[in-house]
Amino acid sequence: MSEILWCADNGDGTYRNPVLYCDYSDPDAICVNGTYYLTASTFNYVPGLPILTSRDLVNWKLRNYAVKNIPEARYAAPQHAQGIWAPAIRFQNGRFYIYYGMPDEGIYMVSTENPLGDWDTPVLVKPGKGLIDPCPFWDDDGRAYIIHGYAKSRIGFKSWLGIFPLSPDGRTALGDDHLLYDGTKKHPTIEGPKVHKRDGWYYIFAPAGGVATGWQVCLRSRSIFGPYETQVVLKQGSSETNGPHQGAWVETPEGEHWFLHFQSRGLYGRVTHLQPMTWQADGWPYIGIPDETLVPPDAIAVGEECAEAAPIANAADCGIAVETYRKPKAPECEPSGEIGDDDFSGALGLQWQFMGNWQPDFYEVGGGKLRLYARKLPDSGDRLWQCPQTLTQKIACPAFFATTTLDAAHLQAGEQAGVGFVGGQYAYAAVRRMESGVSLVFVTSDGKEHTESATETMPIQDAPVAFRVTLLPTSSSTAVASFEYAQGGEFHPIGQPFEPARHTWVGARLALFCMPMNGGDDHGGWAEFGAVRVEAIETL
Repeated sequence: MSEILWCADNGDGTYRNPVLYCDYSDPDAICVNGTYYLTASTFNYVPGLPILTSRDLVNWKLRNYAVKNIPEARYAAPQHAQGIWAPAIRFQNGRFYIYYGMPDEGIYMVSTENPLGDWDTPVLVKPGKGLIDPCPFWDDDGRAYIIHGYAKSRIGFKSWLGIFPLSPDGRTALGDDHLLYDGTKKHPTIEGPKVHKRDGWYYIFAPAGGVATGWQVCLRSRSIFGPYETQVVLKQGSSETNGPHQGAWVETPEGEHWFLHFQSRGLYGRVTHLQPMTWQADGWPYIGIPDETLVPPDAIAVGEECAEAAPIANAADCGIAVETYRKPKAPECEPSGEIGDDDFSGALGLQWQFMGNWQPDFYEVGGGKLRLYARKLPDSGDRLWQCPQTLTQKIACPAFFATTTLDAAHLQAGEQAGVGFVGGQYAYAAVRRMESGVSLVFVTSDGKEHTESATETMPIQDAPVAFRVTLLPTSSSTAVASFEYAQGGEFHPIGQPFEPARHTWVGARLALFCMPMNGGDDHGGWAEFGAVRVEAIETL
């Protein structure tokens, strides 16, 4: 049985945060018939839009994906940190809907009646650069809307929320986009809105202040078009949870209220936390627990552009994140969580995602083996960073080691296959076949173009190689990776210790790959990987 790499359920009626020690960025969740469904950003990685389920908001299991490939031709090559951003999942008239922004293309929607089955082909609801973080809302009068954010890198401004009308079937924008709320002074970098209606009030839950150091805001108005009053409802304060924001308010069948959000943790990406939530007599939500220690505003790391908002970020009347807490009232369920193991006995495990749009001829799996083909890279690429058939999985616990075997007998001259960590920069150990023979190499990347350098090269036997990679934390957001190899005996180190890091918004990942080294040619070779085992390492 595969090992759960991180279990948030303490087994005594309490849980620990994060509930998902995994890069599920910008999470959103809903409850339908007693089951919770969660989705998250996936950027350029496919399949995209994960569907996780839970019965208690603590024990989650990855069950499906809503998007098989990104429906734009340029994603045949990896478009790093682009693609699918900040989705919102909703249930309306018997259908599940997910809306998501693609910052260079516009706002899309995908839907289904069965979230664990096939989802319909994505629909482009509104084209336009810089339209991100959409959330649909169907009002009591039958009218529908999208409220969303803006990406300054594409449209030239940020810190605003916008709104446009939506067809009742959710497929088409019916009118122009209008600016709805200006957070420039009070809540800079406001984005990621999630819209609800309660007791005649329209509420917008939205993060502000930036990914790593921000806070959670709630806006409310008697009209969906505003004007909106605001209140900070969750902050870091004296807690260890930096930037506790962007996520989902969920009401349980038992009548409790909870809030899921992310925390940015460097190479680990944005991990998911769960906070208790109550509604106060004045109609505002209270998230987390009281902060017993008042932190001076000038001690808050909010980033230069948000400095004027520091006193707001330290609002004394809002909560801070919990580390442990009682579990939500819910039926008993078995502990569950992310796994990394794959014995390749059938279909690929759901933990795997390709770095670009995948094709059926990228791989074969079965009989305990994964065969990856060294297909020609798009745009004559020649680096791992440009290789769409790179197969990756998220880091899912603070420390671990992973092992696999590689049979490179069917590589052709000019091809390589191996294991690595990809992220802000990357490192890998690979078997290379050249006309002159077979060698083992350790490669690191550098610079904006991810220029590769082989820092160690050694001839090896033309026989299977076992690899072991180990990740050990050096802080809550940094770690060091090491690589080892073996051929029929003990493991030996190769290369230098490597510090994986996130790339823009995306956490580091473990990777398997097979590729031509000159990229432009297809020599027809392949490599076979044996079972992958990922085992958590206990750390103090």
